[in-house]
Amino acid sequence: MKPDKIRNLTDAELQHQGRDLADQLFKLKFQLNMGQTESLKKMRGLRKDIARVKTILGERQRAAATEKK
Repeated sequence: MKPDKIRNLTDAELQHQGRDLADQLFKLKFQLNMGQTESLKKMRGLRKDIARVKTILGERQRAAATEKK
């Protein structure tokens, strides 16, 4: 997922997207441990997407905190 696309989402959508991505990652890890999949590339992509979502949420929270001061 591209950062530009993530930035266009609202905070609630970002939180929902983060939960969905974390759930997908959990399922992939479980399948990997069970020997049902070997999609390490998809796991890397999911981890990066989760990091992007968390980064943008953090940026927004810091921006909101500085506006309050």
